[in-house]
Amino acid sequence: MFSAERIKALLEENLPSCTARVVDTANDGEHFAAEVTSTAFDGKTLVAQHQLVYKALGTHMHRDIHALQLRTYTTDRWPA
Repeated sequence: MFSAERIKALLEENLPSCTARVVDTANDGEHFAAEVTSTAFDGKTLVAQHQLVYKALGTHMHRDIHALQLRTYTTDRWPA
């Protein structure tokens, strides 16, 4: 079983100046929702931002995470 804390750690370790909020929406270790900001998102399209998140999570997106509801924000749009 995977955890929201592990996803948060992976994102914040692999994306520059990243802040992530992650919750296990079904409390099952497979379905998550995340809000993520990173300086890497600045100037990128929404699709490109999501691709950066998937890259940061690596093979966990295929093995451990069944669903990830994702909201990404550029640093100037982050709802602090």
